[in-house]
Amino acid sequence: MKKLFLTLTAVTAFTFATHAQTEKGKFLLGGQVGFETAKVKDTDLKQNAFSINPTVGYFVSDNWAVGTGVGYNWAKSEQATLTSETNAFQVAPFVRNYIGEGQFKFFSQLSVPMQWGKNTTEGAAVETESKFEKYGVELAPGFAFFPTSKVGIELKVRGLYFDSYKDKAADRTTNTFGLDANSLAPTLGVQFYF
Repeated sequence: MKKLFLTLTAVTAFTFATHAQTEKGKFLLGGQVGFETAKVKDTDLKQNAFSINPTVGYFVSDNWAVGTGVGYNWAKSEQATLTSETNAFQVAPFVRNYIGEGQFKFFSQLSVPMQWGKNTTEGAAVETESKFEKYGVELAPGFAFFPTSKVGIELKVRGLYFDSYKDKAADRTTNTFGLDANSLAPTLGVQFYF
């Protein structure tokens, strides 16, 4: 009986400890780092990309966090004598709501990603530079597992989104609307809570 009582006490304490991550006054810290490289076989096409987008949020009430991500994206493509490069600064304020108790919680995140940057193309007879700006709205669902009170492991899909991309040099705007809920290709992330 004593062992059963101790086991139940430990499980209850662990459940309460893991519940404390999304309380009012707590912070969440995470982000995204990416790198990609590609070379097309039997051609001289090479592509590289790098991105870093840290995020921070604050719980304004239980299960409700507001925050932002700030980052940088870079991509370069080289083929024969033509080189294209993209540099962009990114800001993405968000509101996130958690639903559930204990170690497993669903969440939804509404974010407003914004990006400003430039595309540069250089070649034997070509040299162009165009600035761009991109604004969007995204509603993304996800699932978080909290193995400890300080760490959350997340699976998230892009969800419902709208993007407006404006190429200033061409004075052209491209609007994109979509639903990306592919459960077979979610993003995997880790958030830290303190």
